Amino acid sequence: MLNIVLFGPPGAGKGTQAAKLLEKYRLVHLSTGDILRSELKAQTRLGLEAKKYMDKGELVPDAVVIGMIEGKIDSNAGAVGFIFDGFPRTTAQAAALDEMLDKKGTPITTMLALEVEKEELVKRLLLRGKESGRADDQDRSIIENRIRIYNNETTPVKDYYEAQGKYKGIQGMGSIDDIFGRLCKAIDALV
Repeated sequence: MLNIVLFGPPGAGKGTQAAKLLEKYRLVHLSTGDILRSELKAQTRLGLEAKKYMDKGELVPDAVVIGMIEGKIDSNAGAVGFIFDGFPRTTAQAAALDEMLDKKGTPITTMLALEVEKEELVKRLLLRGKESGRADDQDRSIIENRIRIYNNETTPVKDYYEAQGKYKGIQGMGSIDDIFGRLCKAIDALV
């Protein structure tokens, strides 16, 4: 099974590249945001549990998120693999994900990290904000804070997978097709 953690800062192009990778490799997309919204809408046990925390403005505990991901994996038992998008964000989440996947005999294959210069990230997000109307992508100070939070809190996940020999940095500058080609080359070297 091919299990990929698609990693990178806000504006790196994870969503764009994930869509292309899903189509080419026939993987299942596991976006924690999408899963959470789906579980809330369906009012599942885990969705209702998550809602308790969200209603208080608190983060949903890792155990609840892992439970939701496990449910999605179980409901896609015939999948050839998964792309994890937006998760894990901390080393604790990475360890919990590994533990759950190990029990299923299907570990993370690789972490592909899109590496993009800060000014390019800001430029991309400002452009996305102009096109989408997203307020958080229209304010340079908010964008820079999101990048700073990513660098301080999320980047250690890279070290976690690097210690396992699973980290692969991918140059995230250039055209969408050029970046896609680099990702495919890294994946094809593994399968």
